[in-house]
Amino acid sequence: MARPRPITDADRRQVRELHAAGKSRNEIARALGRSPSTVSKIAGQVDPPLAFDRAEQVEAATRVRTADLAARRAALALALQTDAERLRAQLFAPTVHGEFAGKEGHWQTANLPQPRFVDQRAIVASVQTAVGTSLRLAPAEGGEDAGQVRSMLGALGEALTQAANDDQALDDAGGDAGG
Repeated sequence: MARPRPITDADRRQVRELHAAGKSRNEIARALGRSPSTVSKIAGQVDPPLAFDRAEQVEAATRVRTADLAARRAALALALQTDAERLRAQLFAPTVHGEFAGKEGHWQTANLPQPRFVDQRAIVASVQTAVGTSLRLAPAEGGEDAGQVRSMLGALGEALTQAANDDQALDDAGGDAGG
């Protein structure tokens, strides 16, 4: 195993100069042809010791990355909303249904006024997934009254469920549900 090259005064001087020029530890190591750990060792032996504190640059880079990811999430959320709208438009649109049929398994198609129920259910599930994911990526802004809106929608849902149950109870009893 080869012995490491001794650290010279020229190495120490260059580390101080390059550090003062704002070079990073790895940049200095490349310039000197030394390992980063050797540069750190030299920097620690200088009085006062040299530091390669990049906290400010790391913080700025983190802020930029966070903003970039937020913009990308917003763009993806918008694209998912567009996808959901396109899927929703298929729900009642004329369609061509195809399947293999018969003993021989021949491909057959049929023009339908709208997708079959099972396909509509799959479309609705896809729309739900796209919208839900979009809202998780970029939540809708509800403002101060968001809690009130959720409360009102919850109460409305409960009232509709109760009304449906009342109608069903009247139907089961042979009464007139008024509808």
